[in-house]
Amino acid sequence: MKLYYSPKSGHSHRVRLFLSLIGAAFDLIEVDLAARQHKSADFLKMNAFGQVPVLEDDGVAIADSNAILVYLARKFGRTDWYPEDALGAARVQRWLSVAAGQLAQGPASARLVTLFGAKIDADAAIARAHALLGLMDAELAQSGWLAADRPTIADIALYSYVARAPEGNVALGDYAHVRAWLERIEALPGFVPFAIHPVGLYAPGASLAKFATG
Repeated sequence: MKLYYSPKSGHSHRVRLFLSLIGAAFDLIEVDLAARQHKSADFLKMNAFGQVPVLEDDGVAIADSNAILVYLARKFGRTDWYPEDALGAARVQRWLSVAAGQLAQGPASARLVTLFGAKIDADAAIARAHALLGLMDAELAQSGWLAADRPTIADIALYSYVARAPEGNVALGDYAHVRAWLERIEALPGFVPFAIHPVGLYAPGASLAKFATG
């Protein structure tokens, strides 16, 4: 298997993290976003949307990070990470939808402003991020994990952009249950960290008192 990724992409990191957690063998191939390699003709043959990550497996290209998580869980028979029963699968799917919706529109969008200079309303994205974090904190107060009594691909889908929310000027200090959840994921065997970039609340001169790191 080959994973085409960018080290700055939270979508890429969630797939790389899951591959490592399940001990799958794969080759990591960096796509230079600044050089627009993701818009090259060869890359567009794998993913017509021109986005990372892409997983190539036995000559088949699978795009979309959440779809890749589902594919890997099913391929390796990891029902511990993606339940087969109807209710368990639905609970995971709920959070995969959050990852594609509220997470992308909140913490991930706020980070796009500071890291890539995206023309996005930063204040609105930060507000959406805090709304999501508040809901997550309440959920995690009831259980240590988002969708089950153990980690699932739902947790992996949310981890990367929540962990690096401070890069988008989203402080985590008020969300004790979220911070504890981040620590539980980071303690899993095979955990691979998501790089910290010196932007937002991590920028040089930013007050460490403003946030708690993930």
